Amino acid sequence: MADMCDKIQSLGKGLGNPCRYRILEYLMRGPRTVGEIVKNAGLSQPAVSQHLKTLKMAGLVEDEKRGQEVFYSLNAGHMLEMLNALTRNIARHHK
Repeated sequence: MADMCDKIQSLGKGLGNPCRYRILEYLMRGPRTVGEIVKNAGLSQPAVSQHLKTLKMAGLVEDEKRGQEVFYSLNAGHMLEMLNALTRNIARHHK
């Protein structure tokens, strides 16, 4: 249970910031480079990089190097897994 609490806390940290949530919304349209995210988010490159680091640590985004570019994308599988686990835990405690 403690492991699940840590994972849920990490998920909440990733989703709990408006800038990070906007980045996730943008990534729902497909993989993007940091430069593309900077333009869309209206944030500095260092700020976007820091938000992406937090999102990656939370397991919400993945990165893939393609030549000189790094593309970030949603880690939808992890997000669904976390939400399903949370739903199962809630259902188990409310029977």
